[in-house]
Amino acid sequence: MPELPEVEVVRAGLEPAVTGATISGVEVFDDRSLRRHLGGAADFAGRLTGRTIRSSVRRGKFLWFPLDAGEAVVSHLGMSGQMLLRAPGDDADRLLRIRLQLEHPEHGELWLHFVDQRIFGSMAITPLVPTMDGAPGGFGDSAASVPDQVAHIARDPIDPAFDDERFLHALRAKRTGVKRALLDQTLVSGIGNIYADESLWAAQIHPEQPTERLSRSRAERLLAEVRVVLAKALVEGGTSFDAQYVNVNGQAGYFAHSLNAYGRQGKPCPRCGTLIVREQFMNRGSHRCPVCQRRR
Repeated sequence: MPELPEVEVVRAGLEPAVTGATISGVEVFDDRSLRRHLGGAADFAGRLTGRTIRSSVRRGKFLWFPLDAGEAVVSHLGMSGQMLLRAPGDDADRLLRIRLQLEHPEHGELWLHFVDQRIFGSMAITPLVPTMDGAPGGFGDSAASVPDQVAHIARDPIDPAFDDERFLHALRAKRTGVKRALLDQTLVSGIGNIYADESLWAAQIHPEQPTERLSRSRAERLLAEVRVVLAKALVEGGTSFDAQYVNVNGQAGYFAHSLNAYGRQGKPCPRCGTLIVREQFMNRGSHRCPVCQRRR
């Protein structure tokens, strides 16, 4: 599933193309991609046509386009969703689910394709609601508002409004394994399996270390390592293991070449040389170094 770096790469790529653009046409090819939109395909197309996109915004793994009248088009990429910018007339995307035809004052006509192989992703028109802390709702917009479908999602560690003290207190109060806590999007957003494993490896913390037994200094180090890992992944365009994650131009990220733990089972730990192990965790894999990441 695309995590914070992948979604931020998509958001940043879309920003210059959609900001100020008017939606001149909407085509829905698969109603399943509107499962979060209550009105169905006709309502979705009718309410979007003719409206102007104010910006491209992200919180955690959610992406949205603010509109007028206190609404937004919110999107989640799910497991395999892609948002691709195409020239008018380009019908090469075989798994196209939704197309937005845009008219931009500088760039002219553009097509925005929502492509999704597994159809776990979605788009919806949803009301904007005020943020609880009065800060901007997400990356890419100064407005203190967030789609109501995203309001329950916590801020992510690279958000300027992220409250370190509040996070550190809530982390130790969770009374669960630290990896489970990192994956809890109501505690901290944008972190999935890949970046949880990488951050815990960097901080030398066992994935099942109880959060209540993390010292203040170790919790602070973990947060710092999360930010380092996310920043590095952003610079390298995210993590691509196959063709399912690409940026808006269809290009893959290359952070997979920088991974230290995730997907490296049976290979030497870059820090101590011990073989990385893969263990079952919440119906997925968890990767760690048995020596560097001992449970305390």
